[in-house]
Amino acid sequence: MRAAIEGSAAIARAVAMCRPQVVSAYPITPQTHIVEALARMIAQGELRAELVSVESEFSAASVVLGAAAAGSRAYTATSAQGLLLMTEVLYNIGGLRIPVVMTCANRAIGAPVSAWNDQQDSMAMRDTGWLQLYCADNQEAVDTTIQAFRIAERTELPVMVCVDGYVLTHTLEPIDLPSQEQVDAFLPPYRFSRALDPRNPISIGNLVTPEYYSEARHAHHQAILRAREEIIAADRDWAAICGRSWDGLLAVDGPPDARLGILTIGSVMGTLFDARQAHPEFGAVKLIKLRAMRPFPVAELIGACAGLSDLIVLERALSPGGGGIVGAEVRAALFEAPSRPKIHNFAAGLGGRDMPLDLYPRLLARIAHEAPVQFAIFDLEPERLPPQER
Repeated sequence: MRAAIEGSAAIARAVAMCRPQVVSAYPITPQTHIVEALARMIAQGELRAELVSVESEFSAASVVLGAAAAGSRAYTATSAQGLLLMTEVLYNIGGLRIPVVMTCANRAIGAPVSAWNDQQDSMAMRDTGWLQLYCADNQEAVDTTIQAFRIAERTELPVMVCVDGYVLTHTLEPIDLPSQEQVDAFLPPYRFSRALDPRNPISIGNLVTPEYYSEARHAHHQAILRAREEIIAADRDWAAICGRSWDGLLAVDGPPDARLGILTIGSVMGTLFDARQAHPEFGAVKLIKLRAMRPFPVAELIGACAGLSDLIVLERALSPGGGGIVGAEVRAALFEAPSRPKIHNFAAGLGGRDMPLDLYPRLLARIAHEAPVQFAIFDLEPERLPPQER
């Protein structure tokens, strides 16, 4: 069914069609509409699930950990400081390999306080042992949410589905919602091979001494690397049911012989796509959309960058004192590529600053006669900086 739906409401409907048995809820802007919609569906009898209204995000993560470990499909959502409050539990969920799905409505981290969008929150959680999938629009968010439940349950790894706050969560888009029959055909009932059962008692999360800890971390790392096949398979199988594919780990749009490329992550891909059509004078430019941040798609990225002379990495977060987060990952991935483009790394749109269509020609003009840009915040306004920093 195709209809104009707010992103948060569409994500909530996608979650409901996956038949979660436990939903833990704690409000934080711009995520709140998702769990509000799920709470409404549960209260009205449209979704048979236990809604656990908790006192903090730490508790929300703890509830889904326990529920999934005990044999129930579980879901939660959060954003920004709420995600950071979950940090200890997220490491536990990842390390225990509990198949939980969570939506992160990306929002800047304070201080200074900001309620607007960038991706500092989920990027700060990239090492928690969760799979991370980023969405460019709300249709992708709906389909990725459904795929995430199957990926989590087949890999026994938690999945974080990241959507830009406000830009997607509070925006109406025409969305093709799948039918319940389509989702049921794609997603079998929940099963967790290590579910806690008093009839067959086991322990999980035991103390691991130094003699075994390295092996435990290695096994977790390898499981995340193997998950790439399940992410690709889930996208392929979902496309066979509904006709939509999001290209698994990484999407490429543009002529294969293009010499210039722009790699980005999240909703700004739509802006770049429209801007490229509006500015044909820059010639062939390949757009690369990073869908999976974890596992990082090294082989796919090397293939996408083959033949490029210059690659702009445009991201919506930074590591203070370090520079670009995605840019560093891209440089590492391409280090052993047969041929490497010059990499120009920029952050833009921090704290929800607008990323207009003229971002595209300004980016291309900026790199036309420059050596590789190690890292820069692209949309700085120097007059707003303290005098000593201008």
